[in-house]
Amino acid sequence: MDEEYDVIVLGTGLTISCIITNSSLIGSCKIIIHFGINPALKGGGSTKKKKKELYKRFGILDGPPDSMGRGRDWNVDLIPKFLMANGQLVKMLLYTEVTRYLDFKVVEGSFVYKGGKIYKVPSTETEALASNLMGMFEKRRFRKFLVFVANFDESDPRTLEGVDPKQSTMRDVYKKFDLGQDVIDFTGHALALYRTDDYLDQPCLETINRIKLYSESLARYGKSPYLYPLYGLGELPQGFARLSAIYGGTYMLNKPVDEIVIENGRVVGVKSEGEVARCKQLICDPSYVSDRVRKVGQVIRVICILSHPIKNTNDANSCQIIIPQNQVNRKSDIYVCMISYAHNVAAQGKYIAIVSTTVETSEPEKEIEPALELLEPVDQKYIYIYIYERERERERERIFSSRAYDATTHFETTCNDIKDIYKRMTGTDFDFENMKRKQNDVFGEDEP
Repeated sequence: MDEEYDVIVLGTGLTISCIITNSSLIGSCKIIIHFGINPALKGGGSTKKKKKELYKRFGILDGPPDSMGRGRDWNVDLIPKFLMANGQLVKMLLYTEVTRYLDFKVVEGSFVYKGGKIYKVPSTETEALASNLMGMFEKRRFRKFLVFVANFDESDPRTLEGVDPKQSTMRDVYKKFDLGQDVIDFTGHALALYRTDDYLDQPCLETINRIKLYSESLARYGKSPYLYPLYGLGELPQGFARLSAIYGGTYMLNKPVDEIVIENGRVVGVKSEGEVARCKQLICDPSYVSDRVRKVGQVIRVICILSHPIKNTNDANSCQIIIPQNQVNRKSDIYVCMISYAHNVAAQGKYIAIVSTTVETSEPEKEIEPALELLEPVDQKYIYIYIYERERERERERIFSSRAYDATTHFETTCNDIKDIYKRMTGTDFDFENMKRKQNDVFGEDEP
């Protein structure tokens, strides 16, 4: 262990695992990956639990009842998130060929909350005209908006229809198509996947691209734009870890971290059991550097075990529901994601629904009541609140901490974190094409 590595990595979460692989791709050939023992959930990693572990984690001493089925049938992600079928994480998985270790299943539906009920999210012209979310004239206006978005090309002035992609705000675009508040709510929060309404007064290009991503992801498989791995998200970091080994990564399992060693204001290594592994850079999740991160909020999550699909979802075995902030008089959205035995994460006939949101008051459990009402009856409920942290600016130390997972039920914000850390480590932007070229150097060119 007493040698020098290019990068030392502490932790096993998805963000960390993905960065490990990409660090390998840019030539950091001597990497030590620490699979740390961290029983406290602090939001840094998306931990997976078996049935008995889940009960122990939440202090339920009696253990699971027989009605819960066999323990080996359960793989409960404490921080579940879906993958956009045409999103950034899927591109990373494809370009690195991590997909050779994984199997995915399409999430069966995407829904939005309005007036106490849930409706399928319309994202095509046909769905817009058939949706019960809008009245007749609103449907036609929304259809015109979707056609505009589908044809929008920043480099082709003929498609802009008088909209300046870098100057016109999204509020201006909505006004141009005379869209009502309810339509604006589900467009911004269920299609563009924004957590707040701050985007309304920003240039419209980012929002239009987000809506196009949703539509392109939906077009790939039809039912919804989302994917989820069989056996849960724990399979993703395992796949990245296997790939990193191919690139020469070194693993040290179950090694405690006694100290992060700093000399002259820069990290020089990690001390463990009297030995020091020296390094040039360090990557970790926030739980390893609590003195170097700042609290920016709290997230509440509730894991609900159900014996039925969620009502009004056409008996879907998996789905996402977004409750836009304005529908429940909040500043941020509430999210519900449901998976089930169909994804090999629960016993036959059982469903796992997870509710999450950013905490805004001193009574966080009351904040999620609108979502919990959609899930009734609930067999078992587990509630936990964790601090959402971000790294303080301490670039000179060469310590790079990932952000804690936010309340969203998709990986797009996590991928942005991956690209941000990559740029700060290397000084260059994350390049998918370069990633693909490096992958071909190892596995050979793609067959025609």
